[in-house]
Amino acid sequence: MPRRRTHHHHVYVVLLSERVWNESAFRKANPQHDITKPCVYVGMTGLDPDLRFDKHMAGVQANRFVLKYGVRLLPELYEVYNPMPYEAAREMEVEVAIGLREAGYGVWQA
Repeated sequence: MPRRRTHHHHVYVVLLSERVWNESAFRKANPQHDITKPCVYVGMTGLDPDLRFDKHMAGVQANRFVLKYGVRLLPELYEVYNPMPYEAAREMEVEVAIGLREAGYGVWQA
């Protein structure tokens, strides 16, 4: 009997310090940012989001904004979607980023 594949990919959202707004690349990517909303990083991973966040903060395959400005995960913005197949996670990463940007968040999505 073939082994049943389980879905283990996740989207995740990291709260970034408001100091990320000092980065011109971040500002340029978020011209419609509502300053009352937080700045975030949206990613996808085959790891548990907590482990992936720890790797970012340790500098392992880290996004520069998460490494420098990462505060904590925001599971309330992504837990409902996880886990999922790889292709779904790739698509959901983009969808979550677009949705948050449209809601006024400052978003970085690599």
